[in-house]
Amino acid sequence: MSELIIRNLNKSYNKLKALSDINLDIKPGMFGLLGPNGAGKTTLMRTITTLLEIEQGTIGFGDLSWKNANSVRELIGYLPQKFSLYKHIKVEEALNHIAVLKGIKVDKKKQVEDVLERFNLIEERSKKISQLSGGMLRRVGIAQAILGNPKIVVVDEPTAGLDPEERIRFRNALTAIKKDTIVIISTHIVEDIEATCDQVGVLNKGKLLYNGDISSMRNRAKGKVYEITVKRDEVYEVEKEVTVVSKKNVDDNIKLRFISDEYNSQWIEVEPSLEDSYLYLVGNDYEKKN
Repeated sequence: MSELIIRNLNKSYNKLKALSDINLDIKPGMFGLLGPNGAGKTTLMRTITTLLEIEQGTIGFGDLSWKNANSVRELIGYLPQKFSLYKHIKVEEALNHIAVLKGIKVDKKKQVEDVLERFNLIEERSKKISQLSGGMLRRVGIAQAILGNPKIVVVDEPTAGLDPEERIRFRNALTAIKKDTIVIISTHIVEDIEATCDQVGVLNKGKLLYNGDISSMRNRAKGKVYEITVKRDEVYEVEKEVTVVSKKNVDDNIKLRFISDEYNSQWIEVEPSLEDSYLYLVGNDYEKKN
């Protein structure tokens, strides 16, 4: 199967750079785009899905160029962060309507039945959209995104607003579709990436800071993550010097986990998590720009 190839992609809004020279080779499987709010994730997702025109650069998939937007739309499924449907219609009716809009003519009924079963929506098929929980609505969202068997599925902030149980269910639903498909998710939640993705890219202020596998990204912060236990009244002094990742009560003291390029013999070095490495990458980028 072909890869999604992005080369020298740039986008500006009123002279403000939203995307700066983005280069990506996205393979079949799950690709996670990680970054803080305002990083440019949604701009990139909307460009990939042809909702925004390419200002500068190219996107391609096999022999297909994004200059031919109508053909591109035939191979893409999209679930935006803010997904909504007419509240008075039933789940099955909504999926049938979307199948018609997508131009699905062959086996339309079977395809709708398949996605209802695949995402555990059989019992909800006759419920109105207004009766669904947030997690259930997101499941309907991913079901509509894969109608027509798209080669590329794009999901923006997949678990935003979901409770922990719904988040796990939705992650499982995403993982189930990644075989023979490029699934791109954008999020600021590191846990979503760690639980589902094969590849990850880190975006900050329109700039791609990292692109590769998860284990290699963890290693970016190796030798930079430490822990120390201090008295409660000493926490503020430590926070002035380093980037504190977490705090944990230990009897009357506080255990701090933090990131630092410096070294102190009183600190205990620990193995970095994906979140540590993400904060290290974004924090270093912020310091370079200030």
